Amino acid sequence: MTIDQDQATDSEKKISWTLTRDENFNFRAAHWSDLHGLLHDALPPDIFFWGHLFLSFSISHDKTSVKVKAKVIQTDENIEIVGDLLVAADGCLSSIRQSFLPDLKLRYSGYCAWRGILDFSGNENSETILGIRKAYPELGNCLYFDLGFKTHTVLYELLNKRINWIWYVNQPEPEMKGNSVTMKVRGDMIQKMHQEAEKVWVPEFAQVMKETKEPFINVIYDSDPLEKIFWDNVVLIGDAAHPTTPHGVRSTNMSILDAEVLGKCLKKWGADNLHSALEEYQSTRLPVTSKQVLHSRRVGRIKQGLVLP
Repeated sequence: MTIDQDQATDSEKKISWTLTRDENFNFRAAHWSDLHGLLHDALPPDIFFWGHLFLSFSISHDKTSVKVKAKVIQTDENIEIVGDLLVAADGCLSSIRQSFLPDLKLRYSGYCAWRGILDFSGNENSETILGIRKAYPELGNCLYFDLGFKTHTVLYELLNKRINWIWYVNQPEPEMKGNSVTMKVRGDMIQKMHQEAEKVWVPEFAQVMKETKEPFINVIYDSDPLEKIFWDNVVLIGDAAHPTTPHGVRSTNMSILDAEVLGKCLKKWGADNLHSALEEYQSTRLPVTSKQVLHSRRVGRIKQGLVLP
């Protein structure tokens, strides 16, 4: 996509106008399954342990190895895996991070995100698709941010005839169960969301939301920047290292850059100098990601009409 456009929508008059527009935008969007497929195909097939549940880890007394215990889901058998380094990429609710920082609390942002993907393959000329393309004429080449009163949405097209949309809604923190920030939603919740969409957004966008199968809610958290992201031979990357709100359009990019920098540091220092490699990784990434987390927090609160700290 080459265009980034921020616009505002009047919910009563159902009209939109442009606030800012960047025509030199260089942005690539991918569905998670597409990205995972690329990564999977690029790696040796024998390194994946499908159907295994992480249970615990322990660092050897001499700090030279780390042992992971996991359960094989199909057989209920517990296995142990020993390695030089444990890379914790287990997300913003990281259980590995909690082992080192048991008192760290995530900060609820004050809002959740309704999300969905409309697959319109075979329906390219439907009234809904023709309508959304008329309302958002550069869809496919533009990342749209649409601001309403104390709310905003993100809209863009993915490969293979899919439209991705996100709608941020201010609300009290929901009660979460399990270890995921994704909430399952009931039919009545979806119906209420559709009704609110009709009130807030232009009819063409509301219709896209209505025709999206299985929309879901992400509860938005972040945390104050960490002071440390490795301990002995255990290192955090991605959301485990820097839980962040998603408003910088860089949450996934932050994780990818973590992995790239970590890989380069390990290659530079070698297995015999693991501590030096992790020190360089930490000193390189922490200052950058800390600024990005706080910037994204501020942007989110501004767009949602919330009080700035």
